[in-house]
Amino acid sequence: MNYARIIGTGSHLPERVLSNADLEKMVDTSDEWIVTRTGIRERHIAANGEGVVDLALQAATHALQAAEVAADSIDLIIFATTTPDRVFPSSACLLQQKLGATQCAAFDIQAVCTGFLYALGTAEKFIRSGSHKRALVIGAEVFSRLVDWNDRGTCVLFGDGAGAVVLEASEEPGIYSSHLYADGQYSNSLTVNSYVAQGQLQGESQFTRMQGGEVFKAAVNNMASSALEALRSNEFNASDLDWVIPHQANTRIIQAVSKKLKLPQEKVISTVAMHGNTSAASVPLALDTAVRDGRVQPEQHLLLTAMGGGFTWGSALLRF
Repeated sequence: MNYARIIGTGSHLPERVLSNADLEKMVDTSDEWIVTRTGIRERHIAANGEGVVDLALQAATHALQAAEVAADSIDLIIFATTTPDRVFPSSACLLQQKLGATQCAAFDIQAVCTGFLYALGTAEKFIRSGSHKRALVIGAEVFSRLVDWNDRGTCVLFGDGAGAVVLEASEEPGIYSSHLYADGQYSNSLTVNSYVAQGQLQGESQFTRMQGGEVFKAAVNNMASSALEALRSNEFNASDLDWVIPHQANTRIIQAVSKKLKLPQEKVISTVAMHGNTSAASVPLALDTAVRDGRVQPEQHLLLTAMGGGFTWGSALLRF
């Protein structure tokens, strides 16, 4: 039986750092207000002319180097993003060209903050079917371009970045299972309500709008429920986990999810203070950070979980 196993991780952050002190000069807020409510201290912002594919290229290159495989050995690229550089072709195709991995399938997935888990689950199914042997999975965003910098309720939350993993077919279990969900009745709770028509942006707003209380409650409940489902489906207990890597939305959500899972904070990877909410890049960024600083080690058991606009949510249980 084929399994899909992560053999390399990578990430990349734009050079510019936007601190809470910087935001104090832009909008009516304070470092204390931001940290108390979100845990975020800084976020990275893409430069003018720096696109999501540019960020993804660096993350993908690092992941390929870590996996010690060449780009032309990849036979599937799945790119999760809400902020593509073009309407079409896909970001996956643009990245494919830059990498030189031209003889493979390539497409995008849009599930906002759950995007990487949707992409990971999809790639895993391709590999387990036997149709593909090695996949590059990316979550990348320039989410700062969807932010109203006059809205202190949202502008303090988001940042830009990219994360990537290389998956390979294996006889040994890697990803045990993934559990993905959506509920479109909440489509207006977290949204950018605009569209392109006749070459122009149309709609109510080109910026992110969020009903914070509703999103918070749904994030905690949905991330925890899908995480518990992943554990039950594989006859795991929470105590069997080495690490939980949740979507880095804010510290209070992360703490509430870990409490529902009855896990100590010492087993939870949190990078939100340094990165902010990077949407689809959030989980792979946190994963790569923990791999490179030595916390995540081979053969450890990891639980990934996320929720995003849609609402979409899901979890994946894996052995690294």
